[in-house]
Amino acid sequence: MLRAGDVLPADSTERLDGASFEATIDAPWLARAPDPFRVVLGPQDDYFAAETLSAFFAGAFTLTPMADRMAYRLDGPKIAHAGGYDIVSDGVALGAIQIAGDKQPLVLMADRQPTGGYPKLGHVARADIGRLAQMRPGETCRFRAVCVAEARAALFAREDEIATTVARLRPLRRALASETLFAANLIDGVVDPLASEQTGGES
Repeated sequence: MLRAGDVLPADSTERLDGASFEATIDAPWLARAPDPFRVVLGPQDDYFAAETLSAFFAGAFTLTPMADRMAYRLDGPKIAHAGGYDIVSDGVALGAIQIAGDKQPLVLMADRQPTGGYPKLGHVARADIGRLAQMRPGETCRFRAVCVAEARAALFAREDEIATTVARLRPLRRALASETLFAANLIDGVVDPLASEQTGGES
């Protein structure tokens, strides 16, 4: 598990002179911004009445302690089914929002099962999955419906952003302590003043 202060090696942290340096990485796509998570409806959104979908997107949901790499269970307004909550099991994708019998959203994450038998109201847009994964129990979120085209455009924009990570490497500035200065070679040579006098001041 990564912890604050851990240093990771990166092949790209070499300057033109070949020297290496410690750097921090700006990753705005992981910022825990308050923006609603984008959701593409389907494939079983017809299992929910229009007013129920409206309540889902109008409501606020809190991440419960029942959250791991398989799924994040949310607590909020009840999402009632219009046609039961059992379906023939079908494949599930990353970000699928299942609504089981307890009428609460269950967002499937990286280690999700391959199939599921609960209606899927929609899917969290792939561009927002990283930000969703950063949530901690007790934090609150909202959702916003988007079309497939908007979700795809957001994903391409996010991939372009990630591709420029190297350009956003920033040298890590550390506080200079006495131990650091004592351990560093701060000079590259010594001049003998007597030798300089013997040569008439030439160096």
